[in-house]
Amino acid sequence: VQLAESGGGLVQAGGSLRLSCVLSGNLFSIYIMRWYRQVPGKQRDLLADINFVGAVNYADSVKGRFTISRDNAKNTVSLQMDNLQPEDTAVYYCNAQNRYTPSRDYWGQGTAVTVSS
Repeated sequence: VQLAESGGGLVQAGGSLRLSCVLSGNLFSIYIMRWYRQVPGKQRDLLADINFVGAVNYADSVKGRFTISRDNAKNTVSLQMDNLQPEDTAVYYCNAQNRYTPSRDYWGQGTAVTVSS
């Protein structure tokens, strides 16, 4: 299983970005998909997750601004990020966890998001 993120970049405060993550391989529906972010020198923080039927959870820091979604036909999970603020600057990572075998846990390479004030 490989994950490939895209969509990061530079945006002004108040702007929007949409991140995408494509999972290579089949059986995408068996994976719980998550987005994390990490600032250098700090821990990696969970932002949102979505299961195979589309149930979602969000961290308080992004609730109401970020929206996670998945397209099981395209093996893709997305993160729509609105009203971005400088504190959202980080490297964003996609994660896939096999819901039947939780130890099977995969990460993408990350995509950088920079929000200027």
